[in-house]
Amino acid sequence: MIRVLICDDQFVVCEGLRTILSDAPDIEVAGVATSGALALELIPRAQPDVVLMDLKMPGMNGIAATRAIRAQFPNVRVLALTTYDADEWVFDAIRAGAAGYLLKEATREALIEAIRGTAAGRTHVDPGVAGKLFEAAIRRNPQADPLPPLTERERDVLRLLARGLSNAEIAGQLHLTEGTVRNYVSALLAKLGVSDRTQAALLAVRSGITEENP
Repeated sequence: MIRVLICDDQFVVCEGLRTILSDAPDIEVAGVATSGALALELIPRAQPDVVLMDLKMPGMNGIAATRAIRAQFPNVRVLALTTYDADEWVFDAIRAGAAGYLLKEATREALIEAIRGTAAGRTHVDPGVAGKLFEAAIRRNPQADPLPPLTERERDVLRLLARGLSNAEIAGQLHLTEGTVRNYVSALLAKLGVSDRTQAALLAVRSGITEENP
């Protein structure tokens, strides 16, 4: 069962999300927070796997809350859910450690699949912002390859990680055990100097490694 904490300052939005998610047999709403600060207070008790995080809220906004959650509860994954597709919101959310970015105009099916994918360790970026996100990342430094020296197998793992595959899916593709892939991912994060899979994926896209064939 995937436990979800909803964080949004609008009561109607919270209730709407609760209703939508109640239809998914493998998802349970573990709690509702109306601010980033309240979400931080609720996490120890609610024990969520995923936090659905609105970004623009009074007080501690979703960016600050995401950063704090990732620092204090590294096993909790944050899926940003917002009406904003502006570049600065996308980049700020990802830099703060969000595992994905979904627009509120997404369909019920897209929301549920994004939650399932996020809980499984995959990176989700709404199609409405994916293009501009990757284009901007490449545009910022189109010539440089930001990757340190990697072994051939590490490049294979990073390439598939950047394409959104989970550890289990990467293991299937490369004929490795899931535990071996998990070790490769941990080593990659350390080598790349990043804290999560989303940041590693951005570096991979900028380097052009995702265009290579394993």
